[in-house]
Amino acid sequence: MAEMLLRRRWYSDRSTIGMLRLGEFSCFTLEDRVRPLGVKVQDKTAIPAGVYKVIVDFSQRFQRRMPLLLEVPMFTGIRIHSGNTAADTRGCIIVGEWRAPDWVGDSRKAFNKLFPLIEAADDLWVTVIDEPVVDRRTSDQEGGGG
Repeated sequence: MAEMLLRRRWYSDRSTIGMLRLGEFSCFTLEDRVRPLGVKVQDKTAIPAGVYKVIVDFSQRFQRRMPLLLEVPMFTGIRIHSGNTAADTRGCIIVGEWRAPDWVGDSRKAFNKLFPLIEAADDLWVTVIDEPVVDRRTSDQEGGGG
């Protein structure tokens, strides 16, 4: 069994940024806003913290094989993919090489490093935990990088 760990660390009214680790690989993640358990706003809510099986199958939306999280309460079609802001997530987990408030950058680069590791993993699971930290950078910066 292989395990990814996603630690959600930085929260805003628009998004949630975390750190994802699979073996030696790590990157930043961006998800929609975390809401109270049982509350879901369509396409604007992060999945609940928990442990989920991850498979790779064909995505109709992306027209390629992509990681998919199984049996996520109140959600279907939760994938790990590239993007930059919460507008790109629709509940999914976006990966990036760096972060700014409500933003992850070099997302395709991060995904292209992560995907072969996911494909090669045997019996892969992801643990998603909420672990907020104080981040002084988010209080005095607006927007994101480019």
